[in-house]
Amino acid sequence: MNDEKKNISIKNWAEEDRPREKLLSQGIETLSDSELIAILIGSGSKNESAVELSKRILNSAGNNLNALGKYSVNELKKFKGIGEARAISIVAALELGKRRTKSDVILRESINCSSDAAIIFQQMLCDLPYEEFWILMLNRANKIIDKKRISSGGVSGTVSDPKIILKAAIDKLASGIIVCHNHPSGNINPSRADTELTKKLKQACSLVDISFIDHLIVSEKTYYSFADEGVI
Repeated sequence: MNDEKKNISIKNWAEEDRPREKLLSQGIETLSDSELIAILIGSGSKNESAVELSKRILNSAGNNLNALGKYSVNELKKFKGIGEARAISIVAALELGKRRTKSDVILRESINCSSDAAIIFQQMLCDLPYEEFWILMLNRANKIIDKKRISSGGVSGTVSDPKIILKAAIDKLASGIIVCHNHPSGNINPSRADTELTKKLKQACSLVDISFIDHLIVSEKTYYSFADEGVI
């Protein structure tokens, strides 16, 4: 894009270059990430188009939508041309995309391996700067009954009570459970507390005839499975 085009508003661009018109004439899949964000922004400034502003925002996140999804409203407002309303629109759109993916995955008929469960939890927890502990409840066919957050905590840990975990499973008449928590640091190695909790849950589940299928630790890009490692 040359400097002349950069300094004029989108409405004055050639029709084939305008994001909204391009969406209608060529299909939404032809739009770049920056063009999609530009539609949310609506307009740029006198010296910068919405697309150029969007490119600048994306570039700050390493051109990675997952990284951009971690930006808060206040962080987005630091960009010249982004006020509160525009920042909220961007945050809301990225959250909708995240929820859509999560909804698609949760409709899987059954959990057949650790990666099936890891995908679900990674999409739920990968953006969080603090730890959360969740339980996934399954029937005898390993189909998902429900999921529930058990606790949330700080950057370095969260407290999870086996009694509360089992109560959630019993209330839903679950035949099996998978528990999971995230490590915001990206280090998926289990702590001593993680291992001790896993052992307690395995013992407790056996007493109430609930299958303790796995305990996962997830980060944005990878995960640790106690079952795969032979601990359960």
